Formats: sequence, C-alpha cells, structure tokens
Amino acid sequence: MNKTKLGFRGFIKLIRGNETGTALLELTIAVPIFTTLLLGAAEIARVTYASIEVSNAARAAVQYGAQTSATAADTTGIKLAAASDAYNLAGLSTTVSTSCICSDGSASTCLNTDCSSSQIEQVMTVETQATFDPLIHAPGLPTSFTIHGQAIQNVMQ
Repeated sequence: MNKTKLGFRGFIKLIRGNETGTALLELTIAVPIFTTLLLGAAEIARVTYASIEVSNAARAAVQYGAQTSATAADTTGIKLAAASDAYNLAGLSTTVSTSCICSDGSASTCLNTDCSSSQIEQVMTVETQATFDPLIHAPGLPTSFTIHGQAIQNVMQ
C-alpha cells in the first residue's frame, strides 16, 4: 500500500486503526480550543483588574477631597490622589464636580441664603476614566474600551 496516495479517506482509516493516531488527532483539536479559552480568561482578568483600578482611583480621590472644604477646592490634589492610586494605568483622566443640597432635601445653589430652615451640604463627585487596549483584537469587537469609575461623597464641614 502506497502511503503517499492515501487521500483523506485512507488517512482516516489509518488513524481509526491506531489509538495513538486518534489521541494525536484529539490533541490537535483540543489544544487550540483550550489555548483560546486560556487567553480569553486572561484578557477578562486584565479588563476586570483595570476596571477595579479605575473605580478605586475615583474612591481615593473623593476621600481626599471630602476631608474639608479646603481639600474640596484642591482639584490638583484630588487628581493627584486618583493618579497615585492607579499609578499603573496609562491615560487616567479625572473629573471633579461639587454641588450643594439642603439637609432637609431641598435644592441649593451653594449660597448661604438657600437653606433657611436647614444646613447646606456640599456633595463631591469624582469621575475617572481610562482607555483599555486588549492584547487580543477579535474581529467585530472594538480595538479599545473606555472604562469609567465614579465616587460620590459629602464634604465634611
């Protein structure tokens, strides 16, 4: 029997009669599937880690800013707190905003005359975002993702 002219059917017959050949065929099918699953799991872990870092950076920044009215006005320090917490994320951007509300729940424009029957509460909101570039670019998916984080806290008086 000439092995060079077996063709596909002859190859399958040859493999069926040999357990080693069957195991080799199963291995050649299974390895790419398991490799793809492993790489996908690693990529999901990277995205999860980056999203936790972005959220934690927002939380650290709002904790710094909400200490006093003076730190609430220190936007440079707030942004530095966020950047220090997520030092290993490139391209982290931080947005700081403050608003006021009366302690009785009514609206306030942060003027002392707004809350006649209650006190003004200053609320700080810090939003962070970073761009995540996956190592594996799958067709049909974007080449980068924007991850957002947000933290809101009352400023201590």
